[in-house]
Amino acid sequence: MREKIIVALDVETEQEALSLTATLGSYVGAFKVGLQLYNNGGPAMVKKLADSGIKIFLDLKFHDIPNTTARAAEAVVGLGAFMFNVHAAGGKKMMADTAAAAKKRAEKLGVAAPLLLGVTVLTSMSSEEMREEIGVSRPLEEQVASLARLCLDAGLDGVVAAAGEIPYIRAVCGNNFLIVTPGIRPAWAAGNDQSRVATPKEALRLGADYLVIGRPLTAASHPLEAVKRLLLELEG
Repeated sequence: MREKIIVALDVETEQEALSLTATLGSYVGAFKVGLQLYNNGGPAMVKKLADSGIKIFLDLKFHDIPNTTARAAEAVVGLGAFMFNVHAAGGKKMMADTAAAAKKRAEKLGVAAPLLLGVTVLTSMSSEEMREEIGVSRPLEEQVASLARLCLDAGLDGVVAAAGEIPYIRAVCGNNFLIVTPGIRPAWAAGNDQSRVATPKEALRLGADYLVIGRPLTAASHPLEAVKRLLLELEG
């Protein structure tokens, strides 16, 4: 069960990240480095974490022209991340070129290619915001399923999506397509700024392959006790 847990290292410094990985590393499967930590610690920090044996999900959500994201993907392979992502809204060519570039660079380096995920709709966004601010009129679940299918067709390994959309994704992408689910909040934790949240048990029941959990663990006064409590919730 613990291999399904990815802890979001939403902290400022490398030292904070190293402290959390040392404390929680034996209890979870991987750690996520997002924009906050990456922009403070840089690629060298990511490589340092990966070289220490920690599995890193590099959550930078690339979204640019195909050539730019492809070159960025090559850099990710060199850092040793086991998984990274792009915005599915960048389109099929952007995603396909990125996947191809990552695989080609991995072959050249003689390493395993990182898993590549497409971000569907951010879990902080509501249906109303998507419709009124972004201008997407179809239901949120249909939008997520459509983007997931686009990711599959582009050769990606999976998607990042909220738990409630998992059945819609499975219906169009099958059971062998990875689904990484953020917005996970244990029954005892606050929702914070997430809109579409789920408890860990709910997400697993719906078919999530990985659960991304951040502040309920990392912002806890005692992160180790929090992760133990999470595991008890999952196993109880």
